[in-house]
Amino acid sequence: MADTTVAEVLAELAALEDPKARAVNEKHGDDHGVNLGKLRAVAKRLKTQQDLAVGLWGTGDTAARLLALLICRPKAFTGDELDAMLRDALAPKVHDWLVGYVVKKHPAVETLRVAWLADGDPVVASAGWALTTDRVAKRPAGLDLSALLDTIATQMKDAPDRLQWAMNHCLAQIGIEHPDHRARAIAIGERLQVLKDYPTPPNCTSPFAPVWIAEMVRRQQPAV
Repeated sequence: MADTTVAEVLAELAALEDPKARAVNEKHGDDHGVNLGKLRAVAKRLKTQQDLAVGLWGTGDTAARLLALLICRPKAFTGDELDAMLRDALAPKVHDWLVGYVVKKHPAVETLRVAWLADGDPVVASAGWALTTDRVAKRPAGLDLSALLDTIATQMKDAPDRLQWAMNHCLAQIGIEHPDHRARAIAIGERLQVLKDYPTPPNCTSPFAPVWIAEMVRRQQPAV
């Protein structure tokens, strides 16, 4: 597949366009109609192709960018390139995949996390919080969890939606993973009431932090 062109891939993605999938995706702010399972199948066939990934990203097309993130070589980008890509990633799914599939695997991830966490753009800052949440769960050493809770307590209530969601996830993760901070995390959630009334499907856990924390801690308990 080394000779596959951007035009050929765009044509293939256009053929996979499904109006029903587009309608569902657009409810979440994503302007494409390609089933993600089919998109992943295309990526599996293409395998890693950095040059093609860069070309697909450059089209600005959401489905093409999602595919680019699946076939790229994360370490081939510079930190500055990833910063520019994040600021240009307008579709939520592109934003999430860029952070989750590419930035997390990059040597500059910690530098980017710290810079984005302090950024004035709430969408960029949400990426910093997403990376911080990952550290809270996997590599908490060196993080000031009390300071993070201070920031969440004072800023989450009035934060824009995507930033608020990311901060809430971090709040819940602190409560789930760190028993010494659990009571405070729950208390902050109870006081702020963020996402308490979020519509949650049956058999799914509410994103309201006190409920989320309690449920995940319950699941961690050994079966009797």
